[in-house]
Amino acid sequence: MAQRSARAGARPRDAVHHPVFARYYARVSAGAETRMGMARIRERLLGGVSGRVLEIGAGNGLNFAHYPATVSEVVAIEPERLLRRLAVEAALRAEVPVDVVPGTAEALPVKSEGFDAVVLSLVLCSVRDVPRALSEVCRVLRPGGSVRFFEHGRGGGPAMLRTQRVLDRTVWPLVSGGCRLSRDPVAALREAGLELGPYGRLMVPENGPALPASYCVLGTAWRPAEAGTSIGR
Repeated sequence: MAQRSARAGARPRDAVHHPVFARYYARVSAGAETRMGMARIRERLLGGVSGRVLEIGAGNGLNFAHYPATVSEVVAIEPERLLRRLAVEAALRAEVPVDVVPGTAEALPVKSEGFDAVVLSLVLCSVRDVPRALSEVCRVLRPGGSVRFFEHGRGGGPAMLRTQRVLDRTVWPLVSGGCRLSRDPVAALREAGLELGPYGRLMVPENGPALPASYCVLGTAWRPAEAGTSIGR
């Protein structure tokens, strides 16, 4: 079994502080692994990933159990203190080395071009500045490195999109840790200069009612390998 490591940094004030939502998310997300098929989605998200991986917005660490043995190390960024503590506990149970650290997507505390892959799992909905966060993704990826993404966003017909936008302007960010329902993650990845690979739309839950947060996308993108290729900053 690979050697394991985990550490949680300490600082006077966390960049993100949603303790009520964090407790709720930790409880609900664990049940969703089987009830909503999230464990199967995580397997698809991470299947075949290899090398040194940066996971942004690791939450309570539910992805860690699904990393294959081809991964040499995972550096997991999580800004919320309670979720970071739970992620550290999950890291200690993982089959690959996982290092959990504080930080935000807009200012990743890691060196440039230091990772073979970046994992974005239900995180772009809640970052404050999506273009800046994806600029950071491009910075830390080696040329030709991959982005594995599983995100929710806008979907459905005009009535659902109006509902998502109304919720975004009112109660949803307040009760959901800053989440926005009507963002377009695929467009954001493309605008950042990443090359989109195969991706597909899916509903979560697959067979349940269509909720404002049900419209998801799962796929892969790459940082262009060609020298001199423009990447969004």
